[in-house]
Amino acid sequence: MQRLLFPPFRALKGRQCLQLLAPRAAPRAQCDCIRRPLRPGQYSTISEVALQSGRGTVSLPSKAAEQVVGRWLLVCSGTVAGAVILGGVTRLTESGLSMVDWHLIKEMKPPTSQEEWEAEFQRYQQFPEFKILNHDMTLTEFKFIWYMEYSHRMWGRLVGLAYILPAAYFWRKGWLSRGMKGRVLALCGLVCFQGLLGWYMVKSGLEEKPDSHDIPRVSQYRLAAHLGSALVLYCASLWTSLSLLLPPHKLPETRALLWLRRFAHGTAGLVFLTALSGAFVAGLDAGLVYNSFPKMGESWIPEDLFTFSPILRNVFENPTTVQFDHRILGITSVTAITVLYFLSRRIPLPRRTKMAAVTLLALAYTQVGLGITTLLMYVPTPLAATHQSGSLALLTGALWLMNELRRVPK
Repeated sequence: MQRLLFPPFRALKGRQCLQLLAPRAAPRAQCDCIRRPLRPGQYSTISEVALQSGRGTVSLPSKAAEQVVGRWLLVCSGTVAGAVILGGVTRLTESGLSMVDWHLIKEMKPPTSQEEWEAEFQRYQQFPEFKILNHDMTLTEFKFIWYMEYSHRMWGRLVGLAYILPAAYFWRKGWLSRGMKGRVLALCGLVCFQGLLGWYMVKSGLEEKPDSHDIPRVSQYRLAAHLGSALVLYCASLWTSLSLLLPPHKLPETRALLWLRRFAHGTAGLVFLTALSGAFVAGLDAGLVYNSFPKMGESWIPEDLFTFSPILRNVFENPTTVQFDHRILGITSVTAITVLYFLSRRIPLPRRTKMAAVTLLALAYTQVGLGITTLLMYVPTPLAATHQSGSLALLTGALWLMNELRRVPK
């Protein structure tokens, strides 16, 4: 860093003299120092370095900048994880439809007086959830679900600020490479899209359906899209962060390693799909239809598995089929992770990579245990929220192992 900030030191002989403000063309008479001719690209003052950069600041070396950007994206992925977990709790407490409008700035200030709370409660009473499900709700109970949704929305704004403000700062400082600039722009765009998609999802639960007396709920399709985009944002941020922070291993490119890498990619995709299918389980309350394991009721394959027509509708709209699919995906995922672990033991791998494989295996069996317990206990909110958080932890472990096995570019 001294070489970057003080390159003229080498050009000085005799009595120490440093000109920080005077240009080279007009040396001061009282300075009797002798100058060597400056090579092209060499600057005699700090101010010239700053002016050459075009910003008035000096960029960090690339490695240091990568570490800063990597830590920033790691923090961002943590904020996204918090939003996913808080959103799951909001859904489990049936709080997501308590705020019936959306304003980016106006709704940041919650009601403070009794009159404001009563006005907010009256707006809520005009929508189907109150009329059908919560017609006997008190103002105190309404405040609880309102604050749950409010916390989720405010956390979403925090996520947006965590991405956009540092991104603008790093861009201005020149700490982002050309490829990283495109990736950061995509991440910031996905954050904004995620917020709009969240309101689009909430709107589906506020619509009047005169011919239906079902419990008002958001569309499971929009819920899955909202969760899916959040998971994509989380995975992209975490992958980029790990790639910047963890030095890659120079592993010998053997056939066994190639197969292990491909199998790890497929397993991570399976874990992602299983987590996404959980959105359909939550959206249809499918965890409450068959609360037994390993059988569903008295049979392995329930009779009402394909009651909807056409058959494809059952995959996304039939609670029985949705729970059945989630079970199959969960069992397949833990089986694939077990196979992946034993495959990794047959190859000499670095200690950190072995640790990632062991962690993924432990997370997989913990998640299966949480899922079965949640089902048998009729989906209590604390346990269900822990199970939803476990899916994110499992996805994190899969991404970590994938990153450990990544190919080092030549």
